Amino acid sequence: MGGMSAAALAIPAVELYGRGLEGLEPLLIARAEGGRARVLPIARWMGALTAADESVLRRAVGPVIDVGCGPGRHVLALAGRGVSALGLDSSPAAVRVARSRGAEAIEGSIFDDVHGAGTWASALLLDGNIGIGGDPVALLARIGSLLAPGGRVLVELARPGAATGPRRMRLEVAAAASPWFDWATVAAADIGPVAATADLVVHERWSKRGRWFASLAVSAR
Repeated sequence: MGGMSAAALAIPAVELYGRGLEGLEPLLIARAEGGRARVLPIARWMGALTAADESVLRRAVGPVIDVGCGPGRHVLALAGRGVSALGLDSSPAAVRVARSRGAEAIEGSIFDDVHGAGTWASALLLDGNIGIGGDPVALLARIGSLLAPGGRVLVELARPGAATGPRRMRLEVAAAASPWFDWATVAAADIGPVAATADLVVHERWSKRGRWFASLAVSAR
């Protein structure tokens, strides 16, 4: 898709993402500026929980907010276990899909006013969503401010050895692409200093089936 004209880059990323979730685009690609491209795992996000997902949800105490909930598989699974959970996503299509599957979800940005601020016992930041906004410190600090005392952020990380830092990304489909937007990656080995800068501490780190996670707590004052 490197030969696309500038006019072809006019479709917002949130719209292309929504098309993928609603099955309107068979192949949705995320491309890093000057780097590699990968096919987004829409089928996994729409499918049943994996063992790695289960390892996170076992640690989730309600009420739970799932930041960037997508089609809502985590919210739905938690609710089925009697755990109060709410999905938050900036994509209207993601919220529609999540609700159609029976998950409770609302549209919005984590950086705007958030329902239940200060009452959440757990926040989920999975499927690469630590990249939201391109500034993991600001994102984690914001989520930490929404937690109840003793709350936790359950975050998915990149593999140890991956490059930690900001990057520019865009979404691509067969005939169009989004403008470039800010994103970020945090490797599992680097979460300690990133969390500390956001006034959080690493409570636990673990891996499951090739995916890496951490549980973060608000620093004691």
